[in-house]
Amino acid sequence: MEPLVSCTCSVCGLVPRAPLLHGATELVAESAAMQRTLRRVARFAASSAPVVILGETGTGKEVIARVLHANSARAGHPFVPVNVAALPSELLESELFGHGKGAFTGATTARRGLFEAATRGTLFLDEIGEMPLPLQAKLLRALQDGEVRRVGENRSFAVDARIVCATHRDLAARVREGAFREDLFYRLKVLTIRVPPLRQRRDDILPLARHLLEREPGAPHGLTDAVRARLLAYPWPGNVRELQNAVRHGAALASGPVVDVEDLPEELWAPGGVGACDGLDAGHPAPEQLRTLAEVERAHILRVLDACGGSRTEAARTLGIARNTLWRKLRDAAPVE
Repeated sequence: MEPLVSCTCSVCGLVPRAPLLHGATELVAESAAMQRTLRRVARFAASSAPVVILGETGTGKEVIARVLHANSARAGHPFVPVNVAALPSELLESELFGHGKGAFTGATTARRGLFEAATRGTLFLDEIGEMPLPLQAKLLRALQDGEVRRVGENRSFAVDARIVCATHRDLAARVREGAFREDLFYRLKVLTIRVPPLRQRRDDILPLARHLLEREPGAPHGLTDAVRARLLAYPWPGNVRELQNAVRHGAALASGPVVDVEDLPEELWAPGGVGACDGLDAGHPAPEQLRTLAEVERAHILRVLDACGGSRTEAARTLGIARNTLWRKLRDAAPVE
């Protein structure tokens, strides 16, 4: 991996760049909440202890993990990410630990796993809360002993990879539900980083939007005042990922040198949309275009639920209501067949 050549941040002491396979992405953190998070990242970078990164979907947990790796003594070695939720249990075990020749049908050669690939570097386990229980036991054993065994082989060997995990789940709640091992929970939760949602770091919205716009090839060079007002008024249930998509949408549709309101996704400007309120001028829609308060509320709840990966617990926390209140609102507002 090429050395980072970016300047060190005067606030947190980090090189605020996250290396990717193609280039790098830079952190934008002008809000006090995000700067506190990055100061914590800077302190953890010097350690090799496991780290759990918590935060809602779309807050940039993998970017934080990459910055953590890039500022550590392991920066010259691989950063190996894997989405635990994206692979079935049988394939995930082989991916993590590797397999021997003939371990299963189609295993014509031995293959090293991601633990081996991350030797002297960092293994990033995204969505760790979704890991199947049988595999959690094997991960715990690997962390305790510092060694792994390929599927279909009898020989174990030592590995040296720092484990960084991320989840939008409440892991303590998963433990209480019996969906996550308590011993693994405490083995992983040595150091914890909580990434604040975008609605709690509003000072970052416009700098992030400008930064994301600059990364779009041939994109307009600015945002109108009306667009900036819409971006600041919108609650961003999908966090930075949703903001990135909104900026891309605007850049793709803009016909002039700046992005205007009509270039944004519909939910930021349409009558009845979340971003069309908050004192902003939404024009004069026809009566048939207007929606009831219950319809607007339900649409927003469904957007938040989708952004939280279907987790009602996470959606209720994002909306600031109790989980049973969320259930009741969804039930009462359900369309009648």
